[in-house]
Amino acid sequence: MRVFLDANILFSAAKPNSRVRALIALLTEHGECVTNAYAVEEARRNIAVKEPALVAELDRLTARLEIITALITDLEIDLQPKDVPILGGAVAGGASHLLTGDERDFGAWFGKTVQGVRIVSPRLLADELVRNGLL
Repeated sequence: MRVFLDANILFSAAKPNSRVRALIALLTEHGECVTNAYAVEEARRNIAVKEPALVAELDRLTARLEIITALITDLEIDLQPKDVPILGGAVAGGASHLLTGDERDFGAWFGKTVQGVRIVSPRLLADELVRNGLL
């Protein structure tokens, strides 16, 4: 399992006692977590405004992730321009999953596979891990 982490997931995972952080820890035991600079910078901007004390936690988390530098912009679905680098990074990085909490922009695609990437919420991914005996 190779999971691309969206900015909102990085934001949540920067909180030391969050469930998302625990999920990321489990994922790294059984697979890989990746992201891209676009997602990291979006998470950093939001953390700096909303919870500046967590910027260092975000930096520690992202230092352990593979940062995908490639990007595919020719996607099979229509997305807001701000979301293209997220799905495009997941596709280019060979991710099996895109983990996002963004129901507004990705919710219609939750549980569906687009260009080889299954788009999932934390709940959907946790359910999949349970079905596979990993959680």
